[in-house]
This record gives sequence, structure tokens and C-alpha cells, in this order.
Amino acid sequence: MRTNRVRSPALVVYVRMVKTASGATAVQIGHSSRRGSRDIEHVGSAHDAEEVEALRAVARQRMAEGQAELDLGLSVAEAASSGGPLEIASSRMGDLWDALCRAYDVLGSHEAAGGDEVFRQLVLARIIEPTSKQDSVQVLAETGIKPNPKGRGCGDGESAIGGGRCGMWGDREYDTCAAEFG
Repeated sequence: MRTNRVRSPALVVYVRMVKTASGATAVQIGHSSRRGSRDIEHVGSAHDAEEVEALRAVARQRMAEGQAELDLGLSVAEAASSGGPLEIASSRMGDLWDALCRAYDVLGSHEAAGGDEVFRQLVLARIIEPTSKQDSVQVLAETGIKPNPKGRGCGDGESAIGGGRCGMWGDREYDTCAAEFG
């Protein structure tokens, strides 16, 4: 069963408010990373709700500095009137898959694996998202790739990646190849 994993971003930036000893509210921008390091940038102190909101707006502006806005070709009125999320028209990651396939071939992995397409899909799916062999089928589906139903040495008709075990590639062979090619 596939589990939902929460991926921590490398850096988190947030606005925080802290009560000071004088009773004022300090507005700060926090920068923290997965490694545990944290920097605090003081924006200012306020004594009422109106001043706090003004300082929070300044903090949001500072956080957004240097961030370009993605132009979707929509007018402000169109975007505001839609109200809901935009429809996802496609989720195939064709360029990523093509680049990984090219790298796989250039490194000689395709030849080393004897042209085994199932093994190629397993390796590339696990590069996209390190997961179990069973869950690699879901990764391929999310990528827009149809898993190869049969691989070399697999005659049972099940997906060699998601179902059974392909006679040619077991854990030992996979680990050996992974160690060789990184």
C-alpha cells in the first residue's frame, strides 16, 4: 500500500509574531532549514492590531522580493471570477522521462541490462521517487508511463514491476547495478 509522504522543503520562510517584555507585538520573518538552523529577521514592533497588520504586510512583501509571478495569460478579472482551482489538463512528465531514458542509455545501463525494459522502468521510477518495487507502478502511472506488462523472464502475464518477480532481476542484481551506476 502506498503511503503519503510529507516532503520537507530545504528552506521554510514564515512570518511570526512574538510578545515583547514591554507588551508590544514583534513581527519577525523566520528562516529555517531541515538541518535545524534558523535565522530571525526583525521587521518591527507594534502596539495595536492595525500596526501589527501593517508590519505583517511589510514582512510578506520582503518575503516575496525577487519572486517573479507566473503569467498564466489570464486577466485579473478572469482569475478572480473563476474562484476555484484550475483544471489539470495533463500530468505526463514526458520531458523528465525522456531525459532520464537518455541518461540511462548514455551510461550504458540499457546495454548492461540486456535491453530489459521492465528493469529500465523500475530503475527510472525509483530515480523519480525512491520507493518500493511495488509502489514503482504508481510512480510510473503518475509519470504517464504505462508499465511494461511482461519483462524478460516473466511469462506469467503480471506486471513484472508491480506483481511478481522477474526471473532475470532480483534484489541482488538490482543492488549490484545500483551500486555500479549510482
